[in-house]
Amino acid sequence: MFFSQAGARTRTWEASPSEHKKWVEVFRACDEDNKGYLSREDFKVAVVMLFGYKPSKIEADSVMSSVNPNTSDRGYLTLEDFQKAFKQVAPKLPERIILEVFREVDQDSDGHVSFKDFEYATNYGQNEA
Repeated sequence: MFFSQAGARTRTWEASPSEHKKWVEVFRACDEDNKGYLSREDFKVAVVMLFGYKPSKIEADSVMSSVNPNTSDRGYLTLEDFQKAFKQVAPKLPERIILEVFREVDQDSDGHVSFKDFEYATNYGQNEA
């Protein structure tokens, strides 16, 4: 899991502070205009920076289209959004891990990952490195 809450949940996986720091740095570097999101081209650059692999146009389109454009302004992510995104980038990741990640990021347990929840997740561990 990403976060611990006084032993309330069993920890199965946690990004190291250096891994988390790198992800945040790559996101910020690719989001040059401080939009708060990555465009298709920004996403491709981020994948190259993180994994050394340049996704094809089809791969990038596939990941980007997994986000429903009709719901992109609603202000939160649902478990379904998480499942679609993870299936695109990590198709063999067990469903229970996706659910654990979602529950961990959903800090107020309202069934939605708000910007506040997401911001907390992206800033987690910043003071440890």
